[in-house]
Amino acid sequence: MSPLSKKSRLFFIGALLAGATAAPAYAQYTGPTEGGRAQNTVAAILANPTDDQQITMQGQLLRKIGKEKYIFSDGTAEIVAEIDDDDFPREPVDEKTKVEIHGEVDTGLRRPPEIEVDSIRVVK
Repeated sequence: MSPLSKKSRLFFIGALLAGATAAPAYAQYTGPTEGGRAQNTVAAILANPTDDQQITMQGQLLRKIGKEKYIFSDGTAEIVAEIDDDDFPREPVDEKTKVEIHGEVDTGLRRPPEIEVDSIRVVK
């Protein structure tokens, strides 16, 4: 074997290894994690609010109370949910529509905790 073919072989192996380690991962873990998007209830959040706590909940938007502010209920209690107009699903949503929200708890010194909603979808 000539030295040139050895170098070529090493280069090829090195290129393969570099490409394999640089490839992005497409699968991701979506199960529960400590401190991650845990299932919660509105009552539990109101009883022990933790700022920036990630949440996932299902329930209804009972009414609009201001610009991008809604009352959300999961059946255990009610909480203010801040939802950007751009984040609403294309389907119409009313007080009877079951939705799933993902977001985080936002605590304030002079107001009750709220949910800053990152995404919302209609549950069918």
